[in-house]
Amino acid sequence: MPEPIPPDLAAALRVPSTATLTSILARRGLRNTFLTGVRPLVPGTRLVGQAFTLRYIPAREDLDHTGTVDNLTDPQRVAVESIGPGDVLVIDARGDVRAGTLGAILATRMRCRGAAGVVTDGAFRDSPAVAASGLPAYARAAHAAANKTVHHPADLQVPIACAGVAVYPGDILVGDDEGVVVIPRHLAAEVAAEAVEQERLEEFIMEKVRAGASIVGVYPPGEAVLAEYREWLQRRGAQPT
Repeated sequence: MPEPIPPDLAAALRVPSTATLTSILARRGLRNTFLTGVRPLVPGTRLVGQAFTLRYIPAREDLDHTGTVDNLTDPQRVAVESIGPGDVLVIDARGDVRAGTLGAILATRMRCRGAAGVVTDGAFRDSPAVAASGLPAYARAAHAAANKTVHHPADLQVPIACAGVAVYPGDILVGDDEGVVVIPRHLAAEVAAEAVEQERLEEFIMEKVRAGASIVGVYPPGEAVLAEYREWLQRRGAQPT
């Protein structure tokens, strides 16, 4: 398992929006980082954590429709009992929303273990109770059926695809009201620093636009506007990073 995300890095990643983070990643050539269609159960949710991956494949009747689950061998249950503080369970459900990937009891157990959240390109069952559990939760849909109706938990802590995005164990996930972005672990610190600076610059640009400024020379900013921005930072007692 990778080392936990340093608290200062986690705090920095809670500042920028996922829109800003996708822009910063695109500058580094990473253009497929946002989980399309995956939204928070609770408006206002913020998520920062490291990926703990779980892969589902289609269910097969002789394996999955038996009515029994072994908590010691079933990869979904093993994942729930293995996840630790700061981890985000990321479930590859192949985009299939015809059954939940997990429900409220397992979400509550992960919350008690210190998990940072759960993300899937499938659905949750008991979604109102999952939302009430306090665990940041993102999915494409809600569905009352149990996971093994259509899903077979195949393995964990392997590279997966979630909503068409590659997710590796230890990658950092950041979520807001718009959705979830995946940041390769080795880029997280520099992306966070640049994103925080980008957020401050865009705050300044937004002030000018609200005051009636044209976007010409402002968005993107020319040298004159950047000089104004530096003065704006100084008045606030801040410096560009």
